[in-house]
Amino acid sequence: MKKLFVLALLLVGTTTFAQERMGENNDKLTPEQRVNLQVKKLTKELNLSDKQAQELKEIVVKEIEQREGRKAEIQARKAEKKKMASDEMNARKMKFEEEKKQAEERMKKILTPEQFSKWTEIRKARKEKMADRIENRMGEKLEDGK
Repeated sequence: MKKLFVLALLLVGTTTFAQERMGENNDKLTPEQRVNLQVKKLTKELNLSDKQAQELKEIVVKEIEQREGRKAEIQARKAEKKKMASDEMNARKMKFEEEKKQAEERMKKILTPEQFSKWTEIRKARKEKMADRIENRMGEKLEDGK
């Protein structure tokens, strides 16, 4: 019985440690490393040719630059403790949606129809996973606040 208990504790501790480290690694990567990682991952998942991978890399570079810009903007607002007005938020959301549509159109030009459908599925799964994470965090915050 003791061995089973120790094994369970070891398993839980290892799992928790692994989850903590996963989040740390992404913050330490340079933008160039993020680009290479994302291109490599998509090349493997979608079985891209070298030409497709090069074209995809250009798109990923633009997306990461945009993401870094938005992140810096958000951090600057937080530092100033300045909240965004609703019209600013709506304009920003519209701009984000437009960028998303443009990226999707570029991907359609690069990928074959089969690859594009698989890419769409991957994005959908990633979006659902992110929504679950947000929901879990909100649940944890509510529990901590009680």
